Amino acid sequence: MSATPLERLSRQIAFIVEVDQLKNIFRQTVNTVSGRAENDAEHSWGLCLLVMTLAEHANVPHLDVLRALKMVIIHDLVEIDAGDTFAYDTKNMADQHARECLAADRIFGLLPPGQSAEFRALWDEFDARQTPEAKFAAAVDRFHPMLLNCSTEGAAWKKHGITSDRVLARNAHIAEGSADLWAYAQAMVARAVHEGHLSA
Repeated sequence: MSATPLERLSRQIAFIVEVDQLKNIFRQTVNTVSGRAENDAEHSWGLCLLVMTLAEHANVPHLDVLRALKMVIIHDLVEIDAGDTFAYDTKNMADQHARECLAADRIFGLLPPGQSAEFRALWDEFDARQTPEAKFAAAVDRFHPMLLNCSTEGAAWKKHGITSDRVLARNAHIAEGSADLWAYAQAMVARAVHEGHLSA
């Protein structure tokens, strides 16, 4: 028996209330003005702006911007259960995918079946980085923290003793989604090293 419109709406609202917790998941990067830790909801908002503003720099013409937007707005929802894994924390990265898959099952499972499957498929698509939209979404996901670090005199990089070779190695796949963004990112890193905000 299919759900009534009210039952469907109730599940959707429950999902929306649940994912409001994203505002309480704090990252290592800091906001450019206040210097406080950025939360995942702010990061997701920033990614949406990057996708909308920089889509013309994707490696493919005619990027499906709406699809890329859907991916960046939901891909961090799993961190409500799995937590935010710092980009350079190799220990916690070991089981990150397994933790995030369990979280995806639970969180997207709150939605009505068809919508649940759609959101999970978008999350899996982002994670696989095979489609042009996923590659571009993943590129801006990596570019955003680099931009924030460069705009805050390397705050998170300095805090954790991160060096430029690690930054470049970790973020090299930006090039898969946008050669332009990767060239810009490399120039940002070189400038951060020159200015003393990132160790060589």
